[in-house]
Amino acid sequence: MTASYSALDLAGRINTTKGIRRMSWLILGATSMGLGIWSMHFVGMLAMSLPIPISYDMEYVVLSVILAIFVSSIALLTVTRRTLGIKELVASGVLMAAGISGMHYVGMAAMLIGINYDHLLVLLSIGIAATASALALWLLFYFRKDQSRHAVWYKLGSALIMGAGIAGMHYTGMYAAHFHLGDNMSYRSGLEIEPNKLGYMITIATLFLLGMTVFGVFITKRLSQKDSVIQEHAGWYRSLYHNNADGIISVDTNGLIMSVNPAVTRIIGVPAEGYIHQHVSAFQINVTEELRALTQERYHQSFNMETSSYDTTIVHPDGTKVELNIVNIPVEIEGNVIGNHIIARDVTEEKLAKGQIEHLAYHDELTGLPNRRMLNELLTKAMTDNEFSAIQFAVIALDIDRFKMINDSLGHTYGDIFLQAVSDRIQACVAGVDAVVSRLGGDEFIIICRSSMDDTVYAALAERIVEAMRQPFSLKDNDFYISTSIGIALFPQDSQDPVELLKQADAAMYQVKKNGKNGYQFYTSDLDVELLGRIELEADLRKAVKRNELVVFYQPQVSTMDNRMVGVEALVRWNHPTRGVLMPGTFIPLAEETGLIYEIGNWVMYEACRQMRAWHDAGGPLIPVSVNLSTQQFHHTDLLEQVERVLSETGLAAQYLELEITESMMMDATVSTTILLALNKLGIRISLDDFGTGYSSLSYLKIFPIHKLKIDRSFITDISSNENDKAIVATIIAMAQHLKLDVVAEGIETKDQLDILMENDCREIQGYYFSKPLSAEEVERAFFVPLRGSAV
Repeated sequence: MTASYSALDLAGRINTTKGIRRMSWLILGATSMGLGIWSMHFVGMLAMSLPIPISYDMEYVVLSVILAIFVSSIALLTVTRRTLGIKELVASGVLMAAGISGMHYVGMAAMLIGINYDHLLVLLSIGIAATASALALWLLFYFRKDQSRHAVWYKLGSALIMGAGIAGMHYTGMYAAHFHLGDNMSYRSGLEIEPNKLGYMITIATLFLLGMTVFGVFITKRLSQKDSVIQEHAGWYRSLYHNNADGIISVDTNGLIMSVNPAVTRIIGVPAEGYIHQHVSAFQINVTEELRALTQERYHQSFNMETSSYDTTIVHPDGTKVELNIVNIPVEIEGNVIGNHIIARDVTEEKLAKGQIEHLAYHDELTGLPNRRMLNELLTKAMTDNEFSAIQFAVIALDIDRFKMINDSLGHTYGDIFLQAVSDRIQACVAGVDAVVSRLGGDEFIIICRSSMDDTVYAALAERIVEAMRQPFSLKDNDFYISTSIGIALFPQDSQDPVELLKQADAAMYQVKKNGKNGYQFYTSDLDVELLGRIELEADLRKAVKRNELVVFYQPQVSTMDNRMVGVEALVRWNHPTRGVLMPGTFIPLAEETGLIYEIGNWVMYEACRQMRAWHDAGGPLIPVSVNLSTQQFHHTDLLEQVERVLSETGLAAQYLELEITESMMMDATVSTTILLALNKLGIRISLDDFGTGYSSLSYLKIFPIHKLKIDRSFITDISSNENDKAIVATIIAMAQHLKLDVVAEGIETKDQLDILMENDCREIQGYYFSKPLSAEEVERAFFVPLRGSAV
C-alpha cells in the first residue's frame, strides 16, 4: 500500500515534468513501486511454513524483481498519458497482469522444491491480477493531478485497493501451489540463496523502498512548493499582463514582437495578434509622421538599461488621433538585456481634460474670452515686446451701464445670455484690428489694442462699440436698450506698468459714467485725483449708516385744486463730516455699484415710516409718505418680510406707505407681478416713477397693480416751449384719468409749467416751485404746525 501511495503521489509529479526530469521521476517511481510489490510477494512466500528447509535460486529472484519494476513502469507510463481510453486501459491492464503474474510465478519457480499447481486457481489469480491492475491504473490516472484538500484520502483509498488486489492475486496463486519433494535442485544452475539471506534482502529492499518513498515525497513536496510559487508568480504576471488596461508589447533584442496583450488591440484600433513575430517598426506606421523619429530614438534608449517615458500620437484607420504615453522598460536577466516591454497608455481623455482645465484657467467660462489671468500675461508681454521700441498701444476698459438692472430684473440666466450677446458685439467691432477682448467679471470688459494706431483710430473703435451697444437686445420677448462707458489708456505715455495702465483705463471709464454715461474718454492725469476721491468716498459711505450720517429730507406733494399737501416723498441726503451735505447723485450710483444701496434703502424706508407715524401721532395730517425702492431691494427675496417688519416696528398703517418703482425693475413680468400683488395685498400703494422714459410703459399699466404715475421731470422742463413735451404730458394725464390712476408731475419750477399742467387737469404736483426738499423739522415747522393751529 505504501508503494501504491508513493506511485500515486509521484504520478502527478511525472505528469508535470518533461525531458530528463520526467525520465528520472519515472525510474524512481517504477523502482519504488516495483520493490514494494516484490517485497510484498516474497514476504508472503517467507511467511509460508513448510516441513523442510527451502532455498531460492538467485537468478529467478533477480528476474522477479526486474519483472516487478517493469510492471510498475508500465503502470506509471499509462497513468501519465494525457488521455486514457478503454483500449489503452485494457491493454495496459493485460500487460501489467502478465507482469505481476510473471513476477509471482517466477518467484515461485525460484524455490528449490517441487511444485504442482491447480490450474483453475492459477487462472483465478491471473484474473484477480488483471482486474486489480485495470482498477489500479484507472485510479492512478484519475487521482494523479488532484491537489485538493481531500487528495490524500483519495490516494490512500486508491493505494489500499491496489495493494489489496495485488495481495489477493498473490495469495490465490500461493493457494494454487502444491509442494512436494523432488529433484528440482539437480538441474538448476547459478547461485542459491537461503531464506534467511532472502529475508535480509527483502528487509534491505523494504528499507530502500521506504527510503525512496520518503525521499520522493520530500523531493516532491519541495519541488511542488517551488513549482507552486513559480506557478503563482506566473499567474500573477499573466493576470497583470492580459488584464492590464495599458497596452504591453514584449520585444526581444532583435526588435521582434514576442507577445502583445489584449489592450494593444483597443489602443491601436486594429487586431494586434497579426504583429506577433514581426519587427516592432511595424507599429511605427500608426505613429504620426512628425513624432516617428522621436519615438524610434526613445525606443532604442531602453536597450541601454534605461527606462524611458515619452508621449506620442497614433492615428487609427478611421483617422481618429489617439494620444499615448509610452514607457520602455528593459527586460534584464543576469545583467543582460534580453528585450523590453513597451507599455502604452491611452491619455487622450486625460490630455483633453488637462487642456480644458488649462483653457478654463485662462478663459472666461461664460463667454470664452480671456480672463483676468490671461489679460495680465498678455498685457505684460505686450509691454515687454514694446519696451525698447516704445510702440504705442491702447488698453480700453468697457462697462455696461444698465447691466445690473437687467440681471436683477430678468435673473442670472438671462443676464448670462445678455453678456454673451455683448461679448459677440464687442468682438465684431474689433474684427480686423490686432486686439484681444477679455472679460474680467460681471459686465467689465478690457480690450488690448496691440496695433500701433493714433488716437483717432482708438476713438473710432470706441465709437463703434458705443453705437453697437445702443442697438436693442432681445431678451425674453422684449427689446432692452443699454449704454456703455469706455475709458482708454495708452502705453507708454500714460504708464509702463500693467496694473497702473488698467487702473487708468478704469479711471477714464468712471469719468464717463459720472458725466452721463454712453460715451468714451481718454485718460488724463487729472482723473487720478477724482479716482482717489471716489475710493475715499466709498470708504466713508460704508461707515455712513453706522455713524448716523444719513438723513431723510421730505419734498411735499401738493394738490393743484386747493394747494393742500397730499403727501411727501422721502429723499436721502448724506451729511458728510468733511464735505457737508451731499446730494443723492453724488453717492447713490456708488452705493448701487458697491451693493450698499440695499442697506441704505432699507434704512430710508424705516426712517420715513417712523417719521410719518410720529407726525400722525402728533395730530397729522394723515398723508402718505413715498419711498423709492432700488432694484436690489425690489428683487431681494425678503422684500415682503422687510416691508412688514418696518410697518410693524414703526406702527404706520400700510395705506400710508407708497413705494415708488421704475419701469426697469419690471422686465420679468412673472416675477414682478408676484411681488407687486403681494405688496398690494398688504395695502401698500405702488407708484410708477419716471413714467414715459422706458419702452414698455403701456403694457406695464395693463399688467401690474399700479396706483399712481409720476411724470418724469424731463417732460416738464421744456413743457412751456416744446409742443411735443406738452402733448406727451397731456396724453399721459388723460390716459391716467381714463385708467383711474392718480398722476403727479415732478420737477415743477415755474408758474408757466404749473399753469399748463392745471390746464390739462393735473391734480398733484411736486417741485421747487412749491417747496424744495426739507428736513423733518422744517416740514414740521412750515406745514404741520400751522395746519394744527388752524384746526384748533
